[in-house]
Amino acid sequence: MFILIFAGLELMAQNYSKEEYIEKYKKIAVDEMKRSGIPASITLAQGMLESENGNSTLAYQSNNHFGIKCHKTWEGKKVYHDDDKNHECFRKYPSPEDSYRDHTDFLVNTRRYEKLFDYKSNDYKNWAKGLKKAGYATSRSYAGDLIRIIEENELYRLDQGDFSRPEIKRIYSNSTDEDFVVDIKRRKIYERNRIKYVIAEINDNVDKISKDMGLLSWELTKYNEITKDTKIVEGQVLYIQPKRRNAEVGHDFHTVAEGETMYSISQLYGMKLNILLRKNRMEKGQEPILGQKIWLRKRKPFEPSVIKEQIPDTTKRQK
Repeated sequence: MFILIFAGLELMAQNYSKEEYIEKYKKIAVDEMKRSGIPASITLAQGMLESENGNSTLAYQSNNHFGIKCHKTWEGKKVYHDDDKNHECFRKYPSPEDSYRDHTDFLVNTRRYEKLFDYKSNDYKNWAKGLKKAGYATSRSYAGDLIRIIEENELYRLDQGDFSRPEIKRIYSNSTDEDFVVDIKRRKIYERNRIKYVIAEINDNVDKISKDMGLLSWELTKYNEITKDTKIVEGQVLYIQPKRRNAEVGHDFHTVAEGETMYSISQLYGMKLNILLRKNRMEKGQEPILGQKIWLRKRKPFEPSVIKEQIPDTTKRQK
């Protein structure tokens, strides 16, 4: 019992410096940039700011490094802290790495942050301003604080993939070039609708692709709305980032060709299947017909049923 109490007190007494925090979490920030397009500098600066370099109560007790609240969709563990209001619900994670991954998924899947992904991964200034404008934090100086942290610590270097210069090694001690390889994937990566994807090769399966791309076991299946047992065929498009709610600008409609399904159309444009169905006022399992116009960016206008005038059946003889 004494050992457990002592260990707990030691954990609470930890006091990471900003240099230690950068060293500890820079790699996962880069990994998340490769997975989503969110600048590693932004992710790391947010983590530093929101978690007080990993020293906040929320960080060391709940592994929540980004101050993300529960919201309606959260099904994991919860903790309660006073923030803008008293006794607010925050997400609790098994590890800091889970917090970083959920931060990515939260930004990718929350509609108010959608426009941020129009910015490039090395445009940290617009990302910082966009996060503030979208309401990530209530502080008026939030964008400026992120930019200051990034520039003071030269975190923008993480966005460039340039980690071989001596000065970067002086900033991040004990680092190696291998830690910062931006593209370690063995497969060619393509992009559609600002989402990265790979094309399946012969004898591919979910586990093999997940391992090659450094994805968690559930990510490939979730992003492509398939199961672990789904048979992967050569030439199949498989997204390694979450699909979006809309097709790219300029792709407003799609005309159904022979053999196409709502799922194949959702993969073609990098859209979530349930959103595509909803935009076209279709139910799960309902399929389009040849030549049908599919709405990709806006919702199909409501078409009230035409009430046909009842015509008396003259084939029946009156008694």
